[in-house]
Amino acid sequence: MKHKVVIVGGGAGGLELATKLGKRFGKSDKASITLVDANLTHIWKPLLHEVATGALSSATEELNYHAQAKWNHFAFELGRMESLDRKSRTLHLAAVLDEQDQQLIPARTLSYDTLIVAVGSTSNDFGIAGAQEHTVFLDSRKQADVLHRKLLNAYLASTSNPDLAGSISIAIVGAGATGVELAAELRHAAGELSSYGLGQISPENLKITVIEAGARILPALPERIGDAVLKTLERLGVNVMLNAAVSSVDETGLTTREGQRIESSFTVWAAGIKAPAFLKDLDGLETNNINQLVVGSTLQTTRDDSIFAFGDCAACFDPATGRNVPPRAQAAHQQASTLVKSIEARIKGKSLPTFNYKDYGSLVSLSRFSAVGNVMGNMKLEGHLARYFYMSLYQMHQVALYGVVRTALSVIGGFLGNRIKPALKLH
Repeated sequence: MKHKVVIVGGGAGGLELATKLGKRFGKSDKASITLVDANLTHIWKPLLHEVATGALSSATEELNYHAQAKWNHFAFELGRMESLDRKSRTLHLAAVLDEQDQQLIPARTLSYDTLIVAVGSTSNDFGIAGAQEHTVFLDSRKQADVLHRKLLNAYLASTSNPDLAGSISIAIVGAGATGVELAAELRHAAGELSSYGLGQISPENLKITVIEAGARILPALPERIGDAVLKTLERLGVNVMLNAAVSSVDETGLTTREGQRIESSFTVWAAGIKAPAFLKDLDGLETNNINQLVVGSTLQTTRDDSIFAFGDCAACFDPATGRNVPPRAQAAHQQASTLVKSIEARIKGKSLPTFNYKDYGSLVSLSRFSAVGNVMGNMKLEGHLARYFYMSLYQMHQVALYGVVRTALSVIGGFLGNRIKPALKLH
Protein backbone atom coordinates (compact mmCIF):
# COMPACT_ATOMS: atom_id res chain seq x y z
CA MET A 1 0.00 0.00 0.00
CA LYS A 2 1.29 3.46 -0.90
CA HIS A 3 2.50 5.70 1.90
CA LYS A 4 -0.02 8.53 2.36
CA VAL A 5 1.45 11.96 3.03
CA VAL A 6 -0.89 14.85 3.85
CA ILE A 7 0.49 18.40 4.02
CA VAL A 8 -1.73 21.01 5.64
CA GLY A 9 -0.88 24.54 4.52
CA GLY A 10 0.14 25.75 1.07
CA GLY A 11 2.42 28.61 2.04
CA ALA A 12 5.99 28.93 0.83
CA GLY A 13 7.18 25.86 2.72
CA GLY A 14 4.13 23.65 2.31
CA LEU A 15 3.79 24.23 -1.43
CA GLU A 16 7.50 23.74 -2.05
CA LEU A 17 7.38 20.48 -0.10
CA ALA A 18 4.30 19.18 -1.94
CA THR A 19 5.94 20.04 -5.27
CA LYS A 20 9.19 18.28 -4.40
CA LEU A 21 7.47 15.21 -2.96
CA GLY A 22 5.13 15.00 -5.95
CA LYS A 23 8.00 15.02 -8.38
CA ARG A 24 10.02 12.53 -6.38
CA PHE A 25 7.41 10.08 -5.10
CA GLY A 26 4.04 10.96 -6.63
CA LYS A 27 5.20 10.61 -10.22
CA SER A 28 6.71 7.17 -9.56
CA ASP A 29 3.64 6.14 -7.52
CA LYS A 30 5.77 5.38 -4.45
CA ALA A 31 3.59 7.59 -2.27
CA SER A 32 0.39 9.62 -2.49
CA ILE A 33 0.88 13.29 -1.72
CA THR A 34 -2.06 15.53 -0.77
CA LEU A 35 -1.86 19.24 -0.10
CA VAL A 36 -4.63 20.93 1.89
CA ASP A 37 -5.27 24.67 1.93
CA ALA A 38 -8.24 26.93 2.61
CA ASN A 39 -7.54 29.02 -0.51
CA LEU A 40 -7.48 28.22 -4.19
CA THR A 41 -4.33 30.19 -4.90
CA HIS A 42 -0.90 30.86 -3.41
CA ILE A 43 1.08 34.07 -3.25
CA TRP A 44 4.46 34.45 -1.59
CA LYS A 45 3.77 36.07 1.76
CA PRO A 46 6.80 38.47 1.74
CA LEU A 47 5.16 40.14 -1.28
CA LEU A 48 1.94 41.12 0.49
CA HIS A 49 3.12 44.62 1.40
CA GLU A 50 3.63 45.25 -2.33
CA VAL A 51 0.14 43.96 -3.08
CA ALA A 52 -1.20 46.29 -0.39
CA THR A 53 0.28 49.38 -2.04
CA GLY A 54 -0.46 48.33 -5.60
CA ALA A 55 3.21 47.90 -6.52
CA LEU A 56 2.38 44.29 -7.36
CA SER A 57 -0.77 42.79 -8.85
CA SER A 58 -1.70 39.63 -6.97
CA ALA A 59 -3.65 38.42 -10.01
CA THR A 60 -0.42 38.09 -12.02
CA GLU A 61 1.72 36.62 -9.23
CA GLU A 62 -0.66 34.11 -7.62
CA LEU A 63 -0.37 30.40 -8.36
CA ASN A 64 -3.35 28.04 -8.64
CA TYR A 65 -3.04 24.99 -6.38
CA HIS A 66 -5.03 22.72 -8.70
CA ALA A 67 -2.76 23.54 -11.63
CA GLN A 68 0.40 23.10 -9.56
CA ALA A 69 -0.90 19.74 -8.35
CA LYS A 70 -1.58 18.54 -11.88
CA TRP A 71 1.84 19.61 -13.10
CA ASN A 72 3.70 18.02 -10.17
CA HIS A 73 1.87 14.78 -9.43
CA PHE A 74 0.17 15.54 -6.12
CA ALA A 75 -3.47 16.01 -5.11
CA PHE A 76 -5.03 19.20 -3.79
CA GLU A 77 -7.92 19.44 -1.32
CA LEU A 78 -9.62 22.78 -0.78
CA GLY A 79 -10.59 23.14 2.86
CA ARG A 80 -9.69 24.25 6.33
CA MET A 81 -8.44 21.75 8.90
CA GLU A 82 -10.63 21.85 12.01
CA SER A 83 -9.69 18.76 14.04
CA LEU A 84 -7.41 15.75 14.27
CA ASP A 85 -7.77 12.16 15.47
CA ARG A 86 -4.29 10.85 16.10
CA LYS A 87 -5.47 7.39 17.12
CA SER A 88 -7.13 6.72 13.76
CA ARG A 89 -4.63 8.90 11.87
CA THR A 90 -7.31 11.07 10.32
CA LEU A 91 -7.86 14.80 10.00
CA HIS A 92 -11.14 16.55 9.44
CA LEU A 93 -11.77 19.41 7.02
CA ALA A 94 -14.59 21.86 7.50
CA ALA A 95 -17.18 22.32 4.76
CA VAL A 96 -16.33 24.94 2.14
CA LEU A 97 -18.96 27.69 1.88
CA ASP A 98 -19.54 30.44 -0.67
CA GLU A 99 -20.03 34.15 0.05
CA GLN A 100 -23.69 33.50 0.95
CA ASP A 101 -22.74 30.65 3.35
CA GLN A 102 -24.06 28.05 0.92
CA GLN A 103 -22.15 24.77 1.00
CA LEU A 104 -19.87 24.15 -1.96
CA ILE A 105 -17.92 21.16 -0.66
CA PRO A 106 -19.07 19.06 2.32
CA ALA A 107 -16.92 18.35 5.36
CA ARG A 108 -14.40 15.58 4.71
CA THR A 109 -12.07 13.20 6.52
CA LEU A 110 -8.59 12.43 5.21
CA SER A 111 -6.41 9.58 6.40
CA TYR A 112 -2.62 9.74 6.56
CA ASP A 113 0.50 7.77 7.31
CA THR A 114 2.52 10.97 7.66
CA LEU A 115 0.93 14.33 8.47
CA ILE A 116 2.92 17.51 7.94
CA VAL A 117 1.57 20.78 9.37
CA ALA A 118 2.74 23.94 7.62
CA VAL A 119 -0.02 26.45 8.30
CA GLY A 120 2.28 29.43 8.84
CA SER A 121 1.53 32.27 11.23
CA THR A 122 -0.62 35.34 11.68
CA SER A 123 0.09 38.71 13.26
CA ASN A 124 -0.06 38.80 17.05
CA ASP A 125 -2.15 41.67 18.42
CA PHE A 126 -1.24 40.66 22.01
CA GLY A 127 -4.83 41.27 23.08
CA ILE A 128 -4.53 45.05 22.62
CA ALA A 129 -7.94 46.70 22.94
CA GLY A 130 -9.44 47.57 19.57
CA ALA A 131 -6.70 45.97 17.48
CA GLN A 132 -8.93 43.31 15.95
CA GLU A 133 -11.74 45.73 15.17
CA HIS A 134 -9.82 48.79 13.98
CA THR A 135 -6.63 47.63 12.28
CA VAL A 136 -5.75 46.03 8.97
CA PHE A 137 -3.52 42.96 9.11
CA LEU A 138 -1.23 41.70 6.34
CA ASP A 139 -1.45 37.93 6.71
CA SER A 140 -3.28 37.09 3.49
CA ARG A 141 -3.96 38.33 -0.01
CA LYS A 142 -7.49 39.27 1.03
CA GLN A 143 -6.17 41.52 3.81
CA ALA A 144 -3.60 43.07 1.46
CA ASP A 145 -6.40 43.83 -1.00
CA VAL A 146 -8.38 45.50 1.81
CA LEU A 147 -5.46 47.81 2.57
CA HIS A 148 -5.01 48.59 -1.12
CA ARG A 149 -8.68 49.51 -1.41
CA LYS A 150 -8.50 51.73 1.68
CA LEU A 151 -5.51 53.56 0.23
CA LEU A 152 -7.17 54.12 -3.15
CA ASN A 153 -10.45 55.18 -1.54
CA ALA A 154 -8.66 57.80 0.54
CA TYR A 155 -7.08 59.27 -2.58
CA LEU A 156 -10.31 59.14 -4.59
CA ALA A 157 -12.26 60.82 -1.78
CA SER A 158 -9.81 63.71 -1.78
CA THR A 159 -10.77 64.53 -5.37
CA SER A 160 -14.14 65.95 -4.31
CA ASN A 161 -13.11 66.94 -0.78
CA PRO A 162 -9.98 69.14 -0.76
CA ASP A 163 -10.14 69.24 3.05
CA LEU A 164 -8.87 65.65 3.04
CA ALA A 165 -5.75 66.57 1.10
CA GLY A 166 -3.73 67.35 4.20
CA SER A 167 -5.22 64.79 6.56
CA ILE A 168 -4.35 61.36 5.17
CA SER A 169 -2.24 59.50 7.68
CA ILE A 170 -1.31 55.85 8.14
CA ALA A 171 -0.06 54.31 11.39
CA ILE A 172 1.93 51.08 11.19
CA VAL A 173 2.31 49.14 14.44
CA GLY A 174 5.54 47.18 14.45
CA ALA A 175 8.98 47.95 13.00
CA GLY A 176 9.95 44.47 11.92
CA ALA A 177 10.56 43.67 8.26
CA THR A 178 6.87 43.87 7.30
CA GLY A 179 6.28 47.25 8.93
CA VAL A 180 9.47 48.79 7.59
CA GLU A 181 9.00 47.50 4.05
CA LEU A 182 5.37 48.62 4.02
CA ALA A 183 6.34 52.14 5.13
CA ALA A 184 8.83 52.46 2.29
CA GLU A 185 6.35 51.07 -0.27
CA LEU A 186 3.71 53.55 0.90
CA ARG A 187 6.14 56.42 0.44
CA HIS A 188 6.84 55.21 -3.10
CA ALA A 189 3.10 54.79 -3.74
CA ALA A 190 2.44 58.36 -2.60
CA GLY A 191 4.65 59.71 -5.34
CA GLU A 192 3.22 57.44 -8.02
CA LEU A 193 -0.44 58.07 -7.12
CA SER A 194 0.16 61.80 -7.21
CA SER A 195 1.88 61.58 -10.60
CA TYR A 196 -1.15 59.80 -12.05
CA GLY A 197 -3.42 62.57 -10.78
CA LEU A 198 -5.35 60.29 -8.46
CA GLY A 199 -6.85 62.64 -5.90
CA GLN A 200 -5.59 65.89 -4.43
CA ILE A 201 -3.02 64.49 -2.00
CA SER A 202 0.54 65.59 -2.59
CA PRO A 203 3.25 63.02 -1.69
CA GLU A 204 4.35 64.93 1.41
CA ASN A 205 0.77 64.98 2.69
CA LEU A 206 0.62 61.22 3.11
CA LYS A 207 1.78 61.00 6.71
CA ILE A 208 3.33 57.65 7.67
CA THR A 209 4.13 56.78 11.29
CA VAL A 210 5.77 53.54 12.41
CA ILE A 211 5.24 52.70 16.09
CA GLU A 212 7.65 50.23 17.72
CA ALA A 213 7.48 49.02 21.31
CA GLY A 214 11.19 48.15 21.39
CA ALA A 215 14.30 50.29 21.49
CA ARG A 216 15.17 49.86 17.79
CA ILE A 217 13.71 48.83 14.47
CA LEU A 218 14.37 45.43 12.86
CA PRO A 219 15.31 43.77 16.15
CA ALA A 220 15.94 40.42 14.43
CA LEU A 221 18.78 41.95 12.38
CA PRO A 222 22.16 43.33 13.47
CA GLU A 223 21.93 46.79 14.99
CA ARG A 224 24.01 48.39 12.25
CA ILE A 225 21.43 47.23 9.69
CA GLY A 226 18.57 48.67 11.73
CA ASP A 227 20.41 51.99 12.12
CA ALA A 228 20.98 52.25 8.36
CA VAL A 229 17.32 51.51 7.62
CA LEU A 230 16.16 54.02 10.23
CA LYS A 231 18.20 56.78 8.58
CA THR A 232 16.71 55.92 5.20
CA LEU A 233 13.14 55.97 6.55
CA GLU A 234 13.71 59.32 8.20
CA ARG A 235 15.15 60.67 4.94
CA LEU A 236 11.97 59.51 3.21
CA GLY A 237 9.85 61.44 5.69
CA VAL A 238 8.59 58.45 7.66
CA ASN A 239 8.08 59.21 11.35
CA VAL A 240 9.46 56.37 13.51
CA MET A 241 8.51 56.17 17.18
CA LEU A 242 10.61 53.86 19.37
CA ASN A 243 9.87 52.62 22.90
CA ALA A 244 6.20 53.32 22.19
CA ALA A 245 3.99 50.39 23.17
CA VAL A 246 0.39 50.61 21.94
CA SER A 247 -2.30 50.35 24.62
CA SER A 248 -5.45 50.77 22.51
CA VAL A 249 -6.67 51.33 18.97
CA ASP A 250 -9.88 52.99 17.77
CA GLU A 251 -11.43 54.25 14.55
CA THR A 252 -9.39 57.44 14.43
CA GLY A 253 -6.00 56.30 15.68
CA LEU A 254 -4.17 54.75 18.59
CA THR A 255 -2.88 55.55 22.07
CA THR A 256 0.41 54.48 23.62
CA ARG A 257 0.93 53.31 27.19
CA GLU A 258 2.47 56.69 27.95
CA GLY A 259 -0.76 58.36 26.86
CA GLN A 260 0.54 59.74 23.58
CA ARG A 261 -2.09 59.97 20.87
CA ILE A 262 -1.41 59.19 17.19
CA GLU A 263 -4.23 60.08 14.82
CA SER A 264 -4.54 58.00 11.67
CA SER A 265 -6.90 57.56 8.74
CA PHE A 266 -6.29 53.84 9.17
CA THR A 267 -3.94 51.64 11.14
CA VAL A 268 -1.96 48.60 9.99
CA TRP A 269 -0.90 45.93 12.49
CA ALA A 270 2.51 44.41 11.67
CA ALA A 271 3.80 43.46 15.13
CA GLY A 272 4.60 39.98 16.34
CA ILE A 273 3.51 36.54 15.13
CA LYS A 274 1.53 33.61 16.45
CA ALA A 275 0.49 30.29 14.96
CA PRO A 276 -3.21 29.71 14.18
CA ALA A 277 -5.33 29.20 17.28
CA PHE A 278 -6.69 25.79 16.27
CA LEU A 279 -3.24 24.24 16.86
CA LYS A 280 -3.54 24.93 20.58
CA ASP A 281 -6.01 22.10 21.11
CA LEU A 282 -5.02 19.75 18.31
CA ASP A 283 -5.63 16.37 19.93
CA GLY A 284 -3.07 16.85 22.69
CA LEU A 285 -0.05 17.88 20.62
CA GLU A 286 2.42 20.06 22.54
CA THR A 287 2.34 23.78 21.76
CA ASN A 288 4.06 26.87 23.16
CA ASN A 289 2.60 30.20 24.27
CA ILE A 290 2.10 31.43 20.69
CA ASN A 291 0.38 28.23 19.54
CA GLN A 292 3.38 26.81 17.68
CA LEU A 293 3.68 23.01 17.60
CA VAL A 294 6.81 21.97 19.47
CA VAL A 295 9.06 19.75 17.35
CA GLY A 296 12.36 17.96 17.84
CA SER A 297 15.47 17.97 15.69
CA THR A 298 13.79 15.69 13.12
CA LEU A 299 10.84 18.12 12.88
CA GLN A 300 8.55 15.46 14.37
CA THR A 301 6.11 16.72 16.97
CA THR A 302 7.08 15.80 20.51
CA ARG A 303 4.02 13.60 21.16
CA ASP A 304 3.48 11.91 17.81
CA ASP A 305 6.21 10.62 15.50
CA SER A 306 3.81 10.43 12.55
CA ILE A 307 3.14 14.18 12.66
CA PHE A 308 5.68 16.77 11.55
CA ALA A 309 5.51 20.56 11.63
CA PHE A 310 7.71 23.21 10.07
CA GLY A 311 7.84 26.86 9.13
CA ASP A 312 6.29 29.61 11.23
CA CYS A 313 3.83 27.25 12.96
CA ALA A 314 6.62 25.12 14.47
CA ALA A 315 8.84 25.78 17.49
CA CYS A 316 12.14 24.16 16.56
CA PHE A 317 15.03 24.69 18.95
CA ASP A 318 18.35 25.63 17.37
CA PRO A 319 21.23 24.47 19.62
CA ALA A 320 23.67 26.69 17.72
CA THR A 321 21.95 29.86 18.89
CA GLY A 322 20.10 28.65 21.98
CA ARG A 323 16.84 29.99 20.49
CA ASN A 324 14.12 28.68 18.25
CA VAL A 325 14.68 28.77 14.50
CA PRO A 326 13.43 32.21 13.34
CA PRO A 327 10.16 32.45 11.39
CA ARG A 328 11.70 33.24 8.01
CA ALA A 329 11.09 31.99 4.49
CA GLN A 330 14.65 30.66 4.28
CA ALA A 331 14.05 28.47 7.34
CA ALA A 332 10.89 26.98 5.83
CA HIS A 333 12.74 26.37 2.57
CA GLN A 334 15.55 24.52 4.36
CA GLN A 335 13.10 22.50 6.44
CA ALA A 336 11.17 21.48 3.33
CA SER A 337 14.38 20.11 1.84
CA THR A 338 15.04 18.10 5.01
CA LEU A 339 11.50 16.71 5.02
CA VAL A 340 11.88 15.33 1.48
CA LYS A 341 14.68 13.16 2.87
CA SER A 342 12.55 12.34 5.92
CA ILE A 343 9.66 11.03 3.81
CA GLU A 344 12.05 8.86 1.81
CA ALA A 345 13.47 7.49 5.06
CA ARG A 346 9.99 6.71 6.42
CA ILE A 347 9.03 4.90 3.23
CA LYS A 348 12.21 2.79 3.45
CA GLY A 349 11.96 2.30 7.22
CA LYS A 350 15.25 4.06 7.91
CA SER A 351 16.23 6.58 10.58
CA LEU A 352 15.33 10.20 9.95
CA PRO A 353 17.77 13.03 9.22
CA THR A 354 18.05 15.90 11.68
CA PHE A 355 17.48 19.51 10.71
CA ASN A 356 20.31 22.02 11.05
CA TYR A 357 19.43 25.61 10.31
CA LYS A 358 21.90 27.77 8.41
CA ASP A 359 21.37 31.52 8.55
CA TYR A 360 22.36 32.98 5.21
CA GLY A 361 21.47 36.49 6.29
CA SER A 362 18.47 38.76 5.84
CA LEU A 363 17.54 41.51 3.45
CA VAL A 364 15.02 44.34 3.79
CA SER A 365 13.59 46.08 0.74
CA LEU A 366 12.90 49.81 0.95
CA SER A 367 10.79 49.87 -2.22
CA ARG A 368 12.51 51.49 -5.21
CA PHE A 369 14.63 53.60 -2.91
CA SER A 370 17.10 51.03 -1.61
CA ALA A 371 17.59 47.71 0.11
CA VAL A 372 19.84 46.74 2.98
CA GLY A 373 20.85 43.61 4.81
CA ASN A 374 23.55 41.14 5.67
CA VAL A 375 24.45 37.97 3.80
CA MET A 376 26.88 35.11 4.35
CA GLY A 377 27.50 35.99 7.95
CA ASN A 378 28.35 39.63 8.55
CA MET A 379 28.77 40.99 5.03
CA LYS A 380 26.60 44.10 4.74
CA LEU A 381 24.83 44.91 1.49
CA GLU A 382 23.16 48.17 0.53
CA GLY A 383 21.68 49.85 -2.52
CA HIS A 384 21.17 48.26 -5.91
CA LEU A 385 23.21 45.14 -5.15
CA ALA A 386 21.15 44.46 -2.03
CA ARG A 387 17.94 44.98 -3.99
CA TYR A 388 19.13 42.51 -6.62
CA PHE A 389 19.76 39.91 -3.92
CA TYR A 390 16.34 40.65 -2.40
CA MET A 391 14.59 40.09 -5.74
CA SER A 392 16.53 36.86 -6.25
CA LEU A 393 14.96 35.40 -3.08
CA TYR A 394 11.56 35.39 -4.77
CA GLN A 395 13.05 33.97 -7.94
CA MET A 396 14.54 31.10 -5.90
CA HIS A 397 11.04 30.38 -4.58
CA GLN A 398 9.72 30.40 -8.15
CA VAL A 399 12.46 28.01 -9.27
CA ALA A 400 11.46 25.59 -6.51
CA LEU A 401 7.87 25.66 -7.81
CA TYR A 402 8.27 26.09 -11.58
CA GLY A 403 11.81 25.08 -12.47
CA VAL A 404 14.48 27.22 -14.09
CA VAL A 405 13.02 27.54 -17.59
CA ARG A 406 9.50 28.57 -16.57
CA THR A 407 10.88 30.98 -13.97
CA ALA A 408 13.11 32.63 -16.60
CA LEU A 409 10.14 32.98 -18.94
CA SER A 410 8.08 34.46 -16.10
CA VAL A 411 10.77 37.03 -15.31
CA ILE A 412 11.06 38.04 -18.97
CA GLY A 413 7.28 38.23 -19.32
CA GLY A 414 7.03 40.38 -16.21
CA PHE A 415 9.71 42.73 -17.49
CA LEU A 416 7.97 43.15 -20.84
CA GLY A 417 4.56 43.52 -19.23
CA ASN A 418 5.80 46.34 -17.01
CA ARG A 419 6.51 48.41 -20.15
CA ILE A 420 2.78 48.66 -21.00
CA LYS A 421 1.08 49.10 -17.64
CA PRO A 422 1.14 51.74 -14.87
CA ALA A 423 3.76 51.52 -12.14
CA LEU A 424 0.99 50.91 -9.58
CA LYS A 425 -2.28 49.04 -9.71
CA LEU A 426 -4.81 51.89 -9.80
CA HIS A 427 -8.03 49.93 -9.29
